[in-house]
Amino acid sequence: MTASQPRRRRALVVPAGMAMATALAFLPNTAATAAPAAQGASASASADAASLSYVVNVRGGHGAPASVKKAIAKAGGTIVTSYEKIGVIVVHSSNADFAKTVRKAPGVQSAGATRNAPLPSAATTDMGSPKVLSAAEVAEATAEAAAGQDPLQNLQWDLPAIKADKAHEKSLGSPKVTVAVIDTGVDDTHPDIAPNFDRAASVNCVAGKPDTSEGAWRPGAAESPHGTHVAGEIAAAKNGIGMTGVAPGVKVSGIKVSNPDGYFYTEAVVCGFMWAAEHGVDVTNNSYYTDPWYFNCKNDPDQKALVEAVGRATKYAERKGAVNVAAAGNENYDLAADEITDPSSPNDGTTSDRVIDPSECLDIPTQLPGVVTVASTGAKGLKSSFSNYGRGIIDIAAPGGDSTALQTPAPPATSGLILGTLPGGGYGYMAGTSMASPHVAGVAALIKSKHPYAPPALVKALLYAQADATACTKPYDIDNDGKVDAVCEGPKNYNGFYGWGMADALDAVTR
Repeated sequence: MTASQPRRRRALVVPAGMAMATALAFLPNTAATAAPAAQGASASASADAASLSYVVNVRGGHGAPASVKKAIAKAGGTIVTSYEKIGVIVVHSSNADFAKTVRKAPGVQSAGATRNAPLPSAATTDMGSPKVLSAAEVAEATAEAAAGQDPLQNLQWDLPAIKADKAHEKSLGSPKVTVAVIDTGVDDTHPDIAPNFDRAASVNCVAGKPDTSEGAWRPGAAESPHGTHVAGEIAAAKNGIGMTGVAPGVKVSGIKVSNPDGYFYTEAVVCGFMWAAEHGVDVTNNSYYTDPWYFNCKNDPDQKALVEAVGRATKYAERKGAVNVAAAGNENYDLAADEITDPSSPNDGTTSDRVIDPSECLDIPTQLPGVVTVASTGAKGLKSSFSNYGRGIIDIAAPGGDSTALQTPAPPATSGLILGTLPGGGYGYMAGTSMASPHVAGVAALIKSKHPYAPPALVKALLYAQADATACTKPYDIDNDGKVDAVCEGPKNYNGFYGWGMADALDAVTR
């Protein structure tokens, strides 16, 4: 891994006055320590600089055949854990030909390396941080708060944008509903998160198997605040403190899948979905892409295995009752285009400008079947300058923020970004489809609260049916420079920018 290489995530930090979305900085995780070795892996494998992690996919439901286990060992692999219900085995090996060798074994359907960087990961450097709300800004917002509002709610233009403020007059959501934040970790000690935190549904999955030790789901001091920000957007309590979440009466859990260097590797993501599936989670929020490939091409044997492993996990979670919601990405890509140039993969190795077909090379988990794909809008209700789009790809839209210079909110809000909770009890602004996805996850949680016996398919159907149809923005010249920045296709009630429309929290609690 090259330490200076930027690793892109689904959150942006947008300084006030910045005019060009292409100049926005992505926020990865920022720790300077290595990920711990997985339990069950041999000491030599975890310490070996050439050791990589792999997924081996076999037929699900019956456990790994003895012949496959023997083939894994013969190829130089050590099994870390096995998700027998979906047939995904996590393996560490220092044999460079491990995947190629084990694919030939009878019973193996696919196998591939989940990373290019050896275990443990190398250290990284700070690539960005949220815009933290100052004490003066907190005091000013608190002084201007309306009756019945939390102190910082008047800075949250995103709540009225989806009618969440009106929805809260009817319902805050049910504490029997849990939204899992599959992300960089959640600080459950934050006073706006603590009242609604579901500890039983929280875990650390970074090593590819569950770590349930106390506080393992929290981000480290030097790690990204991303997951904590997302959790607050979803379920910050309406308790007279700080801000208000979209669904402030539901529970939220933290499933940590990002290692200290900010990578979301396949084995951790699979573990996250499986944990959610087995612990009664109703909605999962996924504001990331699975590293190291932005797009995973099915004609590549390694990447095919990653798509299959994560796809099995998302399907299993949905079968167990979870609605999976994911961010669409921040590159202003048309995901329905015939081809896209991906300059950032693999992001833990040597990148190159590769041209891919997004119908064959998938951004996972957001492009997997059944996953709700969320685009971002700004304070003026237009597609955010950075948000990916695509007819037939985007399912729904929600506020994710944009440069304040491009989409300025109405007073008393002052920033076009999205306010969220930060570790240590703070608050700050971020923007990205990372911030749009939790708005939709919150609305899905409100629907589940209203219809507690609704299966995921019905929750998604209601989510789309209740969305406010939003016509294409034509021409879309977000920075007013006379050049079209993206082309929207489709009718008002289903198009490439907004999908079925803007998420509607009021309908979620009244219909």
